[in-house]
Amino acid sequence: MFGKSIYKRIDWLSIFFYLALVAIGWVSIYSSTFTTTEQSIFDFSSLHGKQLFFIGASLISILLIMALEASFFERFSSVFYVISLISLLGLFLFGRTIAGATSWYDLGFFNLQPSEPAKVATALALAKYLSDIQTDIKRRKDQLYAFLIILIPAVLIIPQPDPGSALVFFALTFVLFREGLPLYYLGIAFLALIVFVTTLKFGVVWVAIFLGIILVLLFLLKKKSFKMPIIPIIGFAILVILFSLSVNFVFNNVFQDRHRDRFSLWLRLENDPAKLEKIRKTIGYNTHQSEKAIESGQIYGKGFLEGTRTKGDFVPEQHSDYIFTTVGEEWGFIGTSIVILLFTFLLLRLVYLAERQKSNFSRMFGYGVISILLIHYFINIGMVIGVLPTIGIPLPFFSYGGSNMFGFTALLFIFLKLDTNRLKEGI
Repeated sequence: MFGKSIYKRIDWLSIFFYLALVAIGWVSIYSSTFTTTEQSIFDFSSLHGKQLFFIGASLISILLIMALEASFFERFSSVFYVISLISLLGLFLFGRTIAGATSWYDLGFFNLQPSEPAKVATALALAKYLSDIQTDIKRRKDQLYAFLIILIPAVLIIPQPDPGSALVFFALTFVLFREGLPLYYLGIAFLALIVFVTTLKFGVVWVAIFLGIILVLLFLLKKKSFKMPIIPIIGFAILVILFSLSVNFVFNNVFQDRHRDRFSLWLRLENDPAKLEKIRKTIGYNTHQSEKAIESGQIYGKGFLEGTRTKGDFVPEQHSDYIFTTVGEEWGFIGTSIVILLFTFLLLRLVYLAERQKSNFSRMFGYGVISILLIHYFINIGMVIGVLPTIGIPLPFFSYGGSNMFGFTALLFIFLKLDTNRLKEGI
């Protein structure tokens, strides 16, 4: 129960990193949305005012989480998961469409994005299933069930369309690898990604030529010291070729125009200069402007409220997905380094906490939290600095939005609650 003893057992270092990130994020939102007509930080009609409200509500939710028994989250994890799936299905009937995606419920004061609490529910459900005494992740049947827990919410989110949020769920597969899933699955996933990108960039013919060279080398090695039968290798190569042949069909018929344009810009696929310039001015505009804003900050930045690109609204959605650009322009390399270090230290701290858990459920949920935060952090900053294609996912504890603030806060503090009970038998 919630009491004085919990203050001694809670991990205050993680809370410090959380509060620091939330505070810097709010200051960045205030700066990116500031106008001379706004007088008060408590103006709840403004974006920074609303974010302040979301932060306050999230802090209250922390008290609720800490007041609950740790066993509550494990006991009701399946219920949370089913409710999250129902909420995702309900979007097809009652969802509100914003920026081309039907991903929100209109609740009046703010829009609820159910994919955010669904991440929490899926991490809980996966930890519950994997920690069951009858589950063995090395068995194919149990592997299938674990993948389905991750896949079902992702499949419901993709048609919204919101491929960025769907991608986050697949990060939970890293929990499976931590718990003993054979690493060749990871190898297959990376190979599929490499073949997909290589096919888009160079075509099926070059993929086939590369595989042919590998087969010849393996055949020569077989005569000397290579022991693996050549027939399975040839069969695997045929599967790779078939996958490569399907890439262009998927790219042209499954992906939407905006997704194709993002890959075209990232991989420099477009040969028509006029069309490439059009893509740069539309899909690539945000990334180009964010790079320029961060670059203009140099070492020390231009100072609080002094970012000319921020004040000039050069970067669309700067208060949400591109909030990191405000830090780069106004606080420079020093500011961005501090933010990156805070995220890195928080993730490393969570790894330490996960490894010291006595309960399998707590450890697995901890790694679920780490996986979700890591992929958000990695993709968002990679997108903003132009090394990854544009994928609309928020920066944890930083980007504007009530749904993601509540979701990330719940993820972190449910795990911290579990950690406070790590020494109790059965917890």
